[in-house]
Amino acid sequence: MRRILTRFVDSYLHRRVLRHWSFAGDQAETADLDALRGLRGRARALRRNLDRVIHAADHRLALPVIGSNIIRKPPGTDWTWRPDLWKGPLPIPGFASVSGKSEIFDGATLFHDCRRSELTVRQIRNSRASDIAPFGFRMDVFRFDGSFLSLVVDLPEDAARGLKQKHVIRMDVIVEMEKPLEIFARLNIKHGPNVEQIVRELPLNEEEVMVEFDLAYSKINERRVERLWVDLIFEGPEMNQIILRDITLSRRPRAEL
Repeated sequence: MRRILTRFVDSYLHRRVLRHWSFAGDQAETADLDALRGLRGRARALRRNLDRVIHAADHRLALPVIGSNIIRKPPGTDWTWRPDLWKGPLPIPGFASVSGKSEIFDGATLFHDCRRSELTVRQIRNSRASDIAPFGFRMDVFRFDGSFLSLVVDLPEDAARGLKQKHVIRMDVIVEMEKPLEIFARLNIKHGPNVEQIVRELPLNEEEVMVEFDLAYSKINERRVERLWVDLIFEGPEMNQIILRDITLSRRPRAEL
């Protein structure tokens, strides 16, 4: 009841303010100069606050909606997924001097073997017109004395459900870097006691950065598939800023020949 009353009062006051300034606009051409000077001062003060509201609203409403799961789906897709790291806000948005094994978020872990960590990570809000994912993930790498840096993303259970050798798993990535480096994607499939691994290099020079893992060339036991995860491996990341704007995965059956 209180909320309804508040909305009614706000609406009433808003209509009165609109009528007041509509009348003031009509009288501005004929008002005496002293009255006009005061009216201008009040209008400018009001405009400053209105401009602040409009600016903030335009910016926020242009951002991808938090929790959005809009994903570009190739034809024939039977499963799609965006990791939560790119979909919702982290409880702690950033970390400095990240240790050799750090869980950034549930299902996303960063690994490296540096003796002294000069690596910081931060979740950022995507704001470009081309962005679909609400959030991005930024890594700032300074001195790097290790031999590897990788981000491991665990796929959900439904990625393994019904997985067959006839499937093709596709990974789409939107990435930005301060300077060029090589990034490899490794798909890991645990089936029974064994782990099948398929490695692809991301084509960073192409307009569409994506890789496909064709399971026809794997030796998975379809009846024993337990779980999947993906490693993103960064080669030579020293003195670089890497922003992963979005990562999505999809699955489709290969076309029958």
